[in-house]
Amino acid sequence: MTDPDQERQREEPTDPTASSGNDVVEVEKTVTLRRFRQFFRLLLLVLVLVTVALVSALTAMRFAIHGREVTVPKLVGMTPLEAERAVTDSGLQVVVERQFYSPDIPEGRIMTQVPEPGTEVRRGWVIRVGQSLGPQRVAIPDVTGQSERVAELNIRRRGLDLGSLAQINLPDAPADQVVSQSPPANASDVSVPKISLLVNGGPPAAVYVMPDFVGQPLGSATVALQDVGIKVGTVSVAAPPPADAQGAPAAPAPATEPGPASLIVSQNPAPGQKVVAGSTVNFEVR
Repeated sequence: MTDPDQERQREEPTDPTASSGNDVVEVEKTVTLRRFRQFFRLLLLVLVLVTVALVSALTAMRFAIHGREVTVPKLVGMTPLEAERAVTDSGLQVVVERQFYSPDIPEGRIMTQVPEPGTEVRRGWVIRVGQSLGPQRVAIPDVTGQSERVAELNIRRRGLDLGSLAQINLPDAPADQVVSQSPPANASDVSVPKISLLVNGGPPAAVYVMPDFVGQPLGSATVALQDVGIKVGTVSVAAPPPADAQGAPAAPAPATEPGPASLIVSQNPAPGQKVVAGSTVNFEVR
């Protein structure tokens, strides 16, 4: 006896498109996988080439930089001329930057150098050296109490150089007078042939609070400022106010030249600001 279901299955025809569709899907998957592998290989190749190029560039740059580097030789104990000859082949330069007294290193010899020996530098680098003047033979003069100009002449007359200049305001000493020096007079074991001076600039300038001159005559304000050592600077004439929109006549034109009777309408510095003697105040008048 035959099973009806088996008979039905034998009777139903098989769909050929189903198997062909599965084959197409499998082919597409294979092609996609193959393309992905090719892309991955190409990307990996590009990364390798970029890495090789970067390493090559860095290596070439390093060789180029280090190829221009030289070692700084020892120059201490040489004369500047001997030092220049010693660094000529290395492409370096020697500059005498300072001179010092030294009881140990003979006069004219190099006693310090920057950079130090053994330092790697580029060709063309400047080596700054300090030259020995030998032991101190010049007595340090006493220039305190002299004017700045006279003190400088006395310093240079002894073969010394003028060092730094500083100023201080002292009310009980004449202006332009040397009140201190470094090193002091007759100092020994001085390192450099220079004398620095501290000069009095005179008593400190008086400080005032700027008054309000607006509305006052220019003449009285000028007298008040001159009495305390403040100068009047630029005095300009203020522009006339605009005419009334309803047709009222405009104010008469101001005088082209300010005079003592001109009234102050603005000032600079403003009232309340601090000013020192010798400063300048500007006005606008009408």
